[in-house]
Amino acid sequence: MVRVPLAISFGAIAGSLSRYYMTLNLTQWLGTTFPFGTFFVNLLGALVMGFFTTLSVNQTFISPDLRLIVTVGFLGSYTTFSTYELDTEKLLIDRHWNMTVVYGISSALLGVLCLELGSYLARRLS
Repeated sequence: MVRVPLAISFGAIAGSLSRYYMTLNLTQWLGTTFPFGTFFVNLLGALVMGFFTTLSVNQTFISPDLRLIVTVGFLGSYTTFSTYELDTEKLLIDRHWNMTVVYGISSALLGVLCLELGSYLARRLS
């Protein structure tokens, strides 16, 4: 089927461009010492993933194609573990030990909290 790959691709294009522009704007606004772009993109992505997947579980008006566009396509390309790792390595190379620990731990913990917050908000709306 061509429909599924196209649905995922359209979501991925939007997710990649959103991540690029969000990171670019945050870097210009907050600087490059700490990887704010990746940090906030991943947290927002976790929140949206929790919200959307919880909201769409029992909603028949959300089609399977839309679920693929949002979760696999958009959020799959919007958030990125490889960029998180690259940013962590840069902090290590630059000898920002404290920032490395803060970034590493807070990304993981706050990511889970954002996912749970998104799920909670979706349940409240249902």
